[in-house]
Amino acid sequence: MTNTAPLVLLPGLMCDATVWSAQIEVFSTRHTIHVPAYGELDSLPAMARQVLAGAPQQFALAGHSMGGRIALEVIRQAPERVSRLALLDTGCHALPAGPTGEPERRERSRLADLARREGVRAMAMNWMSALLHGPHLEDAALIEAIARMFERKTADIFARQVKALLCRPEAFPLLADISCPVLVLTGRADPLSRPEANQEMAEAIPGSHIAILEDCGHMAPQEQPAEVNRCLARWLDTQ
Repeated sequence: MTNTAPLVLLPGLMCDATVWSAQIEVFSTRHTIHVPAYGELDSLPAMARQVLAGAPQQFALAGHSMGGRIALEVIRQAPERVSRLALLDTGCHALPAGPTGEPERRERSRLADLARREGVRAMAMNWMSALLHGPHLEDAALIEAIARMFERKTADIFARQVKALLCRPEAFPLLADISCPVLVLTGRADPLSRPEANQEMAEAIPGSHIAILEDCGHMAPQEQPAEVNRCLARWLDTQ
């Protein structure tokens, strides 16, 4: 039987439905799709509560980047409402304490300061080389789509979402208890969600499927839309 459950797509840091455009185009023919916004919230648990407040009673859930971490908070709060889970270009661990976590803290703070001083577009263009696989940095249309998506939010919203990520809860202990069909996916060249970290997550989730996409960085739904759609179609039809 074809699965037609509602599908909730969670965008990542500074993203909106644009990041899921290729998926919405394909899957909206058989699923009611919801793409939540997080407003000015500054914690992942609060974002998850907002997602749940606006979601159907039961739904398939896919999260990209920060959205994947929010998806895990949804699982923490209401696992019975999630019929299947897809984690794209994301992670599950809290920021390491002390010097180990300092490079991430410093880089996120640098970007937040840049957004305040020079504007969100300047921050987006500065960050682009960490988001896209090398050859995709020559794709002017893709870069412009991402930059415009970021510009629809303010530097203050960016700072609040950065705070949420830096204060993210540890989610690894949740993984062993997830019992619905799970897809874990990342790009081979994603420096923010490395394949080995995704392999760790997939091995901790019973029965999960992992996909590592070639020629792909952090923005998998936009960089490799056909491959992402293929993986999501298989996940949505998993019994």
